[in-house]
Amino acid sequence: MNQLDALRQWTTVVADTGDFKQLSISKPQDATTNPSLILKAVQKTEYRPLLDAAVKKHSGKPLDEVIDRLLVSFGTEILSIIPGRVSTEVDARLSFDTAATVARGERIVALYKAEGIDTEKRLLIKVASTWEGIEAARQLEQKGIRTNLTLLFSFAQAVACGAAGVQLISPFVGRIYDWYKKSAGSSWDEAANAGANDPGVKSVRQIYGYYKQHGIKTEVMGASFRNVGQIKALAGCDLLTISPELLAELAASDQPLQRALDPKSNGADVAKVSYDEASFRFALNEDAMATEKLAEGIRAFAADAVKLEKLMQESGA
Repeated sequence: MNQLDALRQWTTVVADTGDFKQLSISKPQDATTNPSLILKAVQKTEYRPLLDAAVKKHSGKPLDEVIDRLLVSFGTEILSIIPGRVSTEVDARLSFDTAATVARGERIVALYKAEGIDTEKRLLIKVASTWEGIEAARQLEQKGIRTNLTLLFSFAQAVACGAAGVQLISPFVGRIYDWYKKSAGSSWDEAANAGANDPGVKSVRQIYGYYKQHGIKTEVMGASFRNVGQIKALAGCDLLTISPELLAELAASDQPLQRALDPKSNGADVAKVSYDEASFRFALNEDAMATEKLAEGIRAFAADAVKLEKLMQESGA
């Protein structure tokens, strides 16, 4: 048994890609996308026709709607290959606007429904884990629209997401690791900060344990991996979303893989926490890593959304 198959025994494997033609190789259950991945895909010859078709078919419509239709085109193609769910992201520029996020999420759902997709079972609307995004997710969930809270770097964000009843969270392992490594500079000891000691891994383990201890139903999906060591240290997490390159690396190894997380033994001994808006914002502010990475992530996704718009305009949108 290779490591990818071993991982599947305990964890739902999710592919993190817009390159849906690779999905038949790794055979994931679910798939996640984001603006950066879609931008990367449409710059490849084999995927450019999806962008051109969206522009041609919906010429004259608002640019943001044409982009949503492109995202849904990718998502629909992905759902024709995988058995599970696809995550489609709301424009990051709406990360601080609850009402606009809800409206955009509802429109994406309507577009998928028009394609015959059972959105309650097969779609997650991806929203940034700002206070406004979490509130938008709460409202969407109350409407039966399942959500995936992304750009999650802190325990406070995870607690607020659990309290909002969101379907799934995506704590970003690799970006947390990046911040601590950069912060440490020349004093960083890679070996000492690997595996279970990796700061990104430790963050996910804390959240996973807290959720299991307190019976919080929100699914935990580790994301943004830099190496297979991080993945192996989280084997047993509810879900892990993994790039095609790291999926291939796991599939190529037949070394033994042990379960690292188990809901029966990984419960944390932490009292239940709750946040209102003021205490949430203060807790996030106290976490320099989470504050910086959340802002950086929103900026990067927003910049790629602008680049995607520019490509569409060049195609005649």
